[in-house]
Amino acid sequence: MLHVTNGDSTTPQLRAAGVRGDVLTWRDVLHDGPLPAPGTLDSLRAERARFIAAMGWAPEAEVHADLAERDARLRAALAGGEEIVLWFEHDLYDQLQLLQVLDAIGERGTPTRVMLAQADDYLGMMAPDAVRQLEARRRPVTNADIAIARRAWHAVTSPDPSGIVALLDVDLSPLPHLQAALRRLLEELPDARSGLARSERQALEAMAAGLAEPRHLYPAAHHDREDAIYLGDSSFAAYLARMSAGPAPLLLASDGSRVTVAPHDDRNWWRQPLALTDAGRRVLAGEADHVALNGVERWLGGVRLDAHAPWRWDGSRLVERRA
Repeated sequence: MLHVTNGDSTTPQLRAAGVRGDVLTWRDVLHDGPLPAPGTLDSLRAERARFIAAMGWAPEAEVHADLAERDARLRAALAGGEEIVLWFEHDLYDQLQLLQVLDAIGERGTPTRVMLAQADDYLGMMAPDAVRQLEARRRPVTNADIAIARRAWHAVTSPDPSGIVALLDVDLSPLPHLQAALRRLLEELPDARSGLARSERQALEAMAAGLAEPRHLYPAAHHDREDAIYLGDSSFAAYLARMSAGPAPLLLASDGSRVTVAPHDDRNWWRQPLALTDAGRRVLAGEADHVALNGVERWLGGVRLDAHAPWRWDGSRLVERRA
């Protein structure tokens, strides 16, 4: 039996609950960095390894080898007819992983002996009894699940985000947390007024409310503002550094220097006071546009965002805005 789940923090909870079999952790932060079409495991492996290495999170060769081993283990389980149990949460981080896994399973044809333990809570925080109850409620993955997941993964990895928007009006109830996750993903597009992603806006709002140190900004800007927590501290740190770059930085260290990302376990980095700039205050007030001031150079799924990308999110709909 193979258990596929979201990360290393979940494995001890599964073991404490007496779950038997191999545990395969799906280590990738799919809401950050490029996911260009066609979005297969093979086509993305080198791309994801380069991105993760460029972020300073792990060496490229190590990441590439880890992803190759991960993908091979899943395929061996499918080819060998092992029972596979998918353990994933309700948040954006997990829902994108679930789509990728189900898309890979769908490549092999009709799923057999694949079960879904869909959690509406955080697996790494569950007591053993709760994990056992979730295991007892696991259900077979159906052809309908695969069809929805493959359509959604195709939309996520497309260079045009309108496919994701179209899914907001589709019945996705077989995967009950997917629609909310896709909407949250769209909110990371630059917004129509300020050019900020939602996560960026929430960080600047926490600073405007008087918080200065990243260790305080992180929970205030994310944990306290999200229906489903999904953002890791390394990603949040990268977002702060991203907003400190460009010709008109939105935030700086209190000494006026640019914010750069240090290793996530660097306590001094998390305790450094930051300050909004005049540009940051104007962008936050909607009086200036972050993309116009600083350009943008990032990926959201298969969408490459730069200064010329037309895609903006206007609260509940996609709009096009030409540079």
